[in-house]
Amino acid sequence: MVRYTFKKEERLCNKRLLTDLFQSGSSFILYPYRVSLLESGNLPSAVQVVISVPKRRFKKAVDRNLLKRRIREAYRLQKHALYTFALDKNVQLLVAFQYIGKEIADYQTIHKRMGIALTRIQHEYNTYHMATGD
Repeated sequence: MVRYTFKKEERLCNKRLLTDLFQSGSSFILYPYRVSLLESGNLPSAVQVVISVPKRRFKKAVDRNLLKRRIREAYRLQKHALYTFALDKNVQLLVAFQYIGKEIADYQTIHKRMGIALTRIQHEYNTYHMATGD
């Protein structure tokens, strides 16, 4: 049975890991997200995630929090495919979802695009490692 939880150890809070993710990780844009990805080791969970919504674009905290809640919920319900992939490949991943949309999207759009983004993360990881020969 799939557990639809999003625990503390699945959240990326370590400043050093965040810096590494944004400086040396690969990224792609899948509107309304910019997804950054980095393989890491020695993590408490197979995948650690950070979600950000820019203050520059959404001035009100209420709007930022609404978007973050919607993104977290979409991730929580669809993350099992990414976890299965990470466990099969025996890797630990750091992932950042940055909201780059200009307006507040409805939940259905966020949910659908999150599913596509999670599939694309797997594809990006496979193509990168096939190219480097690891």
